[in-house]
Amino acid sequence: MRQKKSENQPQASSARRRLLDAATRLFYEDGIHAVGIDRIIAEAGVAKATFYNHFPSKDDLVVAYLEEIDRLGRAAVAALPKQPPRKAISAIMGRISEAVTAGGWRGCPFLNAAAEYPDPASPVRQAIDTRRAWYQGSLENLLAEDGDPAPSVTASLLVALSDGLLESAYLDGAESVPALVREAVARLLDRR
Repeated sequence: MRQKKSENQPQASSARRRLLDAATRLFYEDGIHAVGIDRIIAEAGVAKATFYNHFPSKDDLVVAYLEEIDRLGRAAVAALPKQPPRKAISAIMGRISEAVTAGGWRGCPFLNAAAEYPDPASPVRQAIDTRRAWYQGSLENLLAEDGDPAPSVTASLLVALSDGLLESAYLDGAESVPALVREAVARLLDRR
């Protein structure tokens, strides 16, 4: 059961931040199921009771990890300069190039987590679904604004394209991804 933030609990204590930072690094580097809470506790330098005070279970920490990555991604998209819809879509998709070429790319954290949590009813999958719905909706809104005759279909294609590019960068190397992003977006958006 996920812990609700109370008014008495600081939104982000130092210990909670250290736990989340350690988990983020370890989950991404080694995989969620491969990393035990004892390792996260040791790396964060907190007591076991402190961990459970902030995260009643490992799954609560996994959800917090995914929500944090989601929050950062949404903030990065919100920080993009205001521009016409087609350019905004290109800029959003261009973030894939930035992510995969920054170094240390090991695949999309959301897709990686989904592979480890196959139950669509789990809180982890629900956090992933929330992220994907936001991403799809953001693209769909921009496509509708741009006059796409089937914005939902085109947005679904862009999401699938994003998934493929994010994983291709890990499996095949990131160097070709920026050109692939530009070419794929241009072909998809110019097909109308």
